[in-house]
Amino acid sequence: MLKVEPEEYINLPIFKVVSNSTLEFLKDRTYKIKIKKGKQLFDQKEIVKTIYIVLKGKMTLYRNSEEGQKRVIFILNEGEIINEVIFDEKVSSANCEAFEDSELLCFLKDDLMKAMSMDFKLTEFIINSMSKKIRRLYRQLKNTVPIRIDKRLAAKLWKLSRDYGIPADEGILINLNITVTYLADMLGSSRETISRCLRVLENEGLIKVKNKKIYVVSSEKLSIYFRGV
Repeated sequence: MLKVEPEEYINLPIFKVVSNSTLEFLKDRTYKIKIKKGKQLFDQKEIVKTIYIVLKGKMTLYRNSEEGQKRVIFILNEGEIINEVIFDEKVSSANCEAFEDSELLCFLKDDLMKAMSMDFKLTEFIINSMSKKIRRLYRQLKNTVPIRIDKRLAAKLWKLSRDYGIPADEGILINLNITVTYLADMLGSSRETISRCLRVLENEGLIKVKNKKIYVVSSEKLSIYFRGV
């Protein structure tokens, strides 16, 4: 548990909407923790009484199937709330681990709820954060219907390029240290299948894999491929 100075978090989206009195209230009730890549923050079915926001780095929410297979739900970026769903007083419904070395801003749930009662803008921000996650889950549910795995992979790469893409000579670089195994975890498939599908997409000229990095050559063509337009 580390002391955090206001200048470290004041520019996070959540604090751009709250009042000065809310900032003052939270100032002495806020701390941060550091977590190494691959380390677990909390487990599914664990009671969690702390709300976490990504201050630096990236975090992963995932579930384990009955067979023990890992299924990645979200990769959360700087400024995103990790576990606002714990407001319902129930156990966590997902596991959380560090996708890369990260720092997290922490609040006790009761303190944040008190701040929400004082400031509707804060409440509205958290509602919108939950709404965004729900919409993303709806899109994932759509992808659970029978569909070719190469198209599911194309859709996932297209979304990752939108969320984490940066311009590069080869196209749009997905600026994540993401492995074939991790893509398999995201799609609930095997590593071998994803490797084959990456080669298919590369042969189609839609992506390029270079030095363990994935580039989207054309977002438009990749979209047409998985949408079947």
